[in-house]
Amino acid sequence: MTMATLSAVLQPAMAGRYAVCGLVCLGWEDARAYVRAAEAEGLPVILQAGPSCRAHTPLKVLGPMFRALGEGAAVPVVAHLDHGASREECREAIESGFTSVMYDGSRTPLEDNIADTAEIAAMARHAGVSCEGEVGFVGYAAGEGSRGTDPGEAKRFAAETGVDAMAISVGNVHLQERHEGGVDLARIRAIEAVTDVPLVIHGGSGIPHADRTELARTTRIAKFNIGTELRQVFGQALRDTLAGDPAIYDRVKILSAIEAPLEAAARRALRAVAPEGAGA
Repeated sequence: MTMATLSAVLQPAMAGRYAVCGLVCLGWEDARAYVRAAEAEGLPVILQAGPSCRAHTPLKVLGPMFRALGEGAAVPVVAHLDHGASREECREAIESGFTSVMYDGSRTPLEDNIADTAEIAAMARHAGVSCEGEVGFVGYAAGEGSRGTDPGEAKRFAAETGVDAMAISVGNVHLQERHEGGVDLARIRAIEAVTDVPLVIHGGSGIPHADRTELARTTRIAKFNIGTELRQVFGQALRDTLAGDPAIYDRVKILSAIEAPLEAAARRALRAVAPEGAGA
């Protein structure tokens, strides 16, 4: 299966009333587990390189790594830059083989966000790559507060930037460690009424699986970003491995042991937003 753009997997998802998971990667082991999970479920998957991942591993390494996994997969795989901070970073991701970039101008005034995102979306489109943007601001648990997406601003943003997907702030919060819910359905409906761009939920780990299923099947939300709940599984599996064999020291053996539980968790996340009746 060749690598896919974000648009190539989100447009069918939105039309078919399901969603695709953007799974946040921090290294080879979790990225490989996520592709295996997608293949087991027969579903597309988006491998995401966020800021913490890029602080540890350069884009020039991550791009070929994601492509090595995706080009050998039996399902569509998107290599996605998450929360790109600048035109230069988005350009580097495209040059490194990413098939999708997200430019995050959500902390800037709307006019600047629209202008910068439009420029990057045009650059991505010229390269045959998708672009995601964000309007409103999705906050962080125990950190910056959210600014809910204004439907009028969302209409302008979608129309003037030409993005392939639009991240919105509707009660979702990054880095939530529990399924707290609290998504504002009325705000989602108001945004849907003024734009037909596929919508994206960041901070998806804070939304219960049943709520994700409902949102995927009844709204234009076509992508859920999932990171924290998978990192929790990784951390627990690592602790269990070390506790089960205090003498173990081989890095490959230690990290290989976390892949099965991580794959299982990723399969649950993928299945929650899959088309009705789909999956293994």
